[in-house]
Amino acid sequence: MADPQANFAHCEALVREADPDRYFASLLAPEDKRPYLHALHAFNFEIARVRESVREPMLGEIRLQWWRDALQGEARGDVRANPVAAALDDVIVKFRLPRQSLVDLIDARMFDLYDDPMPSLNDLEGYSGETSSSLIRLASIILAEGKDPGTADAAGHAGVAYAIAGLLRAFPLHARQGQLYMPVDILARHGVVRDDIVSGRGGPGLMGALADMRAIARRHLEQARTLRPTIPPAAEPAFRPLALVEPYLKVMEKRDYDPLHTPVDLPQWRKIWALWRGPF
Repeated sequence: MADPQANFAHCEALVREADPDRYFASLLAPEDKRPYLHALHAFNFEIARVRESVREPMLGEIRLQWWRDALQGEARGDVRANPVAAALDDVIVKFRLPRQSLVDLIDARMFDLYDDPMPSLNDLEGYSGETSSSLIRLASIILAEGKDPGTADAAGHAGVAYAIAGLLRAFPLHARQGQLYMPVDILARHGVVRDDIVSGRGGPGLMGALADMRAIARRHLEQARTLRPTIPPAAEPAFRPLALVEPYLKVMEKRDYDPLHTPVDLPQWRKIWALWRGPF
């Protein structure tokens, strides 16, 4: 069994490699809080990559169930032998994080295991709220020394904006994998069906549907900005990743943007500069 310091070091290395945006943002948080943020985001990465690490959905369900059981104290075997689970448990205890929020995040990620399309915008916002928004709120609690800083509403909108930008960035990968996070109701408005996307055909309506999604992300971004007065200074670093939403959306509006093939990213220096300037 690794010691706690080694567990947190493992989480930091994992986030630095797999989730650089949140890693860079964490460097702007107080140094003593960074290990705990890394543990939270390492957990998120472990849950997010379940689909890619299994051959079939049922195996993914089993893996997610292990994490549920670990959070609820019912897992078989030595949970402390898993460095991410061990570090996360230390964070939960130290900052009195609500375990149910983490279980809800796992439940929301069940959607990832299957190729079912996202039924509606309301469903997508709910999915984003249980995943991305929840991470921001939990990070806020860590930064506020275990107290509820009252950022739930701001985190809700910020998380949806960040999640939609991230899903749009991953659009080519998801299309190749047969996954569809674009809400069916928005696609239908533009005459686009699932096969147009997963087959790589695209079509004239796809660009309009993607433009609608960017507008929705910006709407939530603006709503988060209006709620800035509700965010205490201590919790502000939890919202830092939001600074990357608008730059990513602008890349998608370039003339040569091909949503099915163009990678959407920014130079590292631009990310760090945007994060340093702040999310609002």
